[in-house]
Amino acid sequence: MPSTPTASASASAEEVTPFTADDYRARMTRAAESAADAGLAGVLVAPGPDLVYLTGYQPTAITERLTVLVLAVGQEPVLVVPTLEAPDAEKAAGAEALTLRDWTDGKDPYTVTAPLLDVAGRFGVSDNAWAMHLLGLQQALPGTSYVSLTEALPMLRGVKDAHELARIAAAGAAADQAYGEILKVRFAGRKETEVAADLAALLMRFGHSQVDFTVVGSGPNGANPHHEAGDRTIERGDMVVLDFGGLKHGYGSDTTRTVHVGEPTDEERRVHDLVREAQQAGFEAVRPGAACQEVDRAARKVITDAGYGEYFIHRTGHGIGVTTHEPPYMIEGEELPIVPGMCFSIEPGVYLPGRFGVRIEDIVTATEDGEGRRFNNTSHEMAIVE
Repeated sequence: MPSTPTASASASAEEVTPFTADDYRARMTRAAESAADAGLAGVLVAPGPDLVYLTGYQPTAITERLTVLVLAVGQEPVLVVPTLEAPDAEKAAGAEALTLRDWTDGKDPYTVTAPLLDVAGRFGVSDNAWAMHLLGLQQALPGTSYVSLTEALPMLRGVKDAHELARIAAAGAAADQAYGEILKVRFAGRKETEVAADLAALLMRFGHSQVDFTVVGSGPNGANPHHEAGDRTIERGDMVVLDFGGLKHGYGSDTTRTVHVGEPTDEERRVHDLVREAQQAGFEAVRPGAACQEVDRAARKVITDAGYGEYFIHRTGHGIGVTTHEPPYMIEGEELPIVPGMCFSIEPGVYLPGRFGVRIEDIVTATEDGEGRRFNNTSHEMAIVE
């Protein structure tokens, strides 16, 4: 189990400061050492969230041209890039902590990469690597083998340092501000897509650089956990699930609240209260050393004991960081222990087909003092909207 990373400078949990070359160097070193501890010869990282996390580099476009970061204990990090993209790679915040090796069109990129690899090694590969590139490397080095990073190093990005926690806190606070404002808009008589557009605009207004999703599930649509906002007109008497998030300072937000248009029925209040109790139970299960599945068990027990277990149809939570969904996962069977700095959602729900759904979600982290900390702090009470 990796230890909690140390920030490169003393920073409060709310201070957002730029990542430095030293931050990226430490991440790459830690990744190489973790790979060695897992019995791997090294790590191969394709463009995507792992590459952004480790180097700060994100190609302007993901193309068929090979780009790969090679990490291994005892050798300098090397980023293999197409020659035409090398100038952009040189500008990345972590470029000072690695060596660039470029290749030109018409040349074989695998012959450039092959000398960097153990000819008989087993490598962890970022999950979004192209199959054609793995096949090319295997052809150049038939003795190599590969395993996904999620399988081999699930906590590569899972434990956040103080600078990362500050970004997640800022993203969560911005999402909370967006929720506070959306309660002021009219719901009845408007389409789900219109409310979703309002939410997206609010996230951007409060500093998000990217909006990943704005779920607005009204009435029976709320019984589909991943319903995308559609053309249904929201009516008085509807329960409405609002699930929204994106990236601010490069780190994710994700929160869910369920509101009601006009006065709810006794059953709707009862189900909402049940989900609220389950969310609190999941939060109270967060402590260093507890298995991730204990969070799922605590939340699920509340709903199951009330007779609604069959209507809680998804895991209780997922990790969050440079993407809005990543390891760890709060689900039965996940025995990975919680450690300080892990950040993840707690989002139990009850979904009654053809009628309505309720979900309440906060992003939380485990702290050194043995308790959980919420990054979303808006009320869990059912809000009544017009």
